[in-house]
Amino acid sequence: MNILFIMFDQLRFDYLSCTGHPHLKTPHIDRLAEKGVRFSRAYVQSPICGAARMSCYTGRYVSSHGAQWNNSPLRVGEWTMGDHLRRAGMGCWLIGKTHMKADSEGMARLGLAADSVIGARQAECGFDVWIRDDGLWAEGPDGFYDAKRSPYNEYLKSRGYPGDNPWHDFANAGLDGDEMASGWFMANAGTPANIAEEDSETPWLTGQTIDFIEQAQGPWCAHVSYIKPHWPYIVPAPYHDMYGAKDVVPAVRHACEREDPHPVYGAFMGNTIGQAFSREEVRQAAIPAYMGLIKQCDDQMGRLFQYLEDSGRMQDTMIVITSDHGDYLGDHWLGEKDLFHEPSVKVPMIIYDPRPEADTTRGTVVDALVENIDLLPTFVEAAGGTVADHILEGRSLIPWLHGQRPDSWRSYAISEYDYSATPMAVTLKMAPRDARLFMITDDRWKFMHAEGGLPPMLFDLAHDPQELRDLGRSPAHQEIIDMMYGRLGQWGRRMSQRLTRSDAEIEAGRGTSGRKGILLGLYEAQDVAADLTARYRGKPPG
Repeated sequence: MNILFIMFDQLRFDYLSCTGHPHLKTPHIDRLAEKGVRFSRAYVQSPICGAARMSCYTGRYVSSHGAQWNNSPLRVGEWTMGDHLRRAGMGCWLIGKTHMKADSEGMARLGLAADSVIGARQAECGFDVWIRDDGLWAEGPDGFYDAKRSPYNEYLKSRGYPGDNPWHDFANAGLDGDEMASGWFMANAGTPANIAEEDSETPWLTGQTIDFIEQAQGPWCAHVSYIKPHWPYIVPAPYHDMYGAKDVVPAVRHACEREDPHPVYGAFMGNTIGQAFSREEVRQAAIPAYMGLIKQCDDQMGRLFQYLEDSGRMQDTMIVITSDHGDYLGDHWLGEKDLFHEPSVKVPMIIYDPRPEADTTRGTVVDALVENIDLLPTFVEAAGGTVADHILEGRSLIPWLHGQRPDSWRSYAISEYDYSATPMAVTLKMAPRDARLFMITDDRWKFMHAEGGLPPMLFDLAHDPQELRDLGRSPAHQEIIDMMYGRLGQWGRRMSQRLTRSDAEIEAGRGTSGRKGILLGLYEAQDVAADLTARYRGKPPG
């Protein structure tokens, strides 16, 4: 069996018709949900691109792998999806974005050449690369945000688009008369991108995926990682005006959230993005474009799934759809992601398993607490490998796919956020080591701990499912807060760094030193079996 692991960037869990959006229709993703299992409570391990992806690619929590922010290098030697799957006999390929930055200092220290096979895999988060394009070719007075060559830009140049950065000038900008209408300015979100739809980013990456599958020798895992519907919020025709003000659902927010807010929450509400998305005209401009980007993604899923049907690969390919985080879109007076409200930290997750064992669960919804780090052990088990549970901190979802409820499934989910690189840390006068947040959510409560001596946040999801009233400073809820701190301590004591020996290896090694002559605590030879002391009895040599 092959694995097609599709990740969209910044796709909210509730912006699909199968998850309840009242206006946005996504029939192709819905059809995959009808053929597979939809997990309704899937959480990312950090609500920021780089850290969330590194958790997904390693199967480990952010504080375990240490790559806590965008462009924070994943240290050399960290086990990745490619390492685990190749060990199980499955190739692992990248098509699209990772947001991975190589640990070049670590590679140099160990003498790993970037052009060697092992060096290339270390530099690409363990993947073999079909094509990598992180999709943010921004350009300012100090140069490009990403200094690497953009394959998508080269593709556009080959199609006749002029300039050094057609990613921006055409794919992410429209026209206002003769002037450029940049997608960086949300006032331009309703303008069609100045590009043929078939040349835009999402169709381009779908074409790359089909090209890969055409030549692939299995078994393989292909991580198809789309940049959209991530901002800039601009989309080509005909998607630019498919949705309008009547399709924008009201923001989930309340004036009480701005009354003495938690200091971290207040700082994020006060940043440029939060202030922008607090304005209704910004939401009315950006959200229809965001919806158009999602509609284009769904149409490309239709193209991809039809190819799989026509080629017979739908019968031997597991398909996964998820996202690296969500998008506030003005909910809770915020934009972007970063904090732990549901629009930011909860993501869609759909898994289609073609095997007969999954027939009984097709079209079902699982509401168990699931983490994105569960995907990698799921893939290892699907590949026929043994899950290295002394390394991988997630758990395989195969039992859920096959109609079985696993024993002792988690009772709470975890997410972490290191905001030390943000202006909000400066606003709060936080040292980098203190600018960290931890989330715990269960079936009833959502809790956030903030380092640096700040109070916690707490929401009662049963009575306040929209997370509007923070109970973190309520004396009446101290018992719940204490329980959550107990859980945070339990999680903090997890075995996360004993990576080189499994439990089975440790158990198998117990007592073996005695058979190799290490005999401690004996008074005389007769205290143990005779064969253990044979070397130490009798006449000496010579």
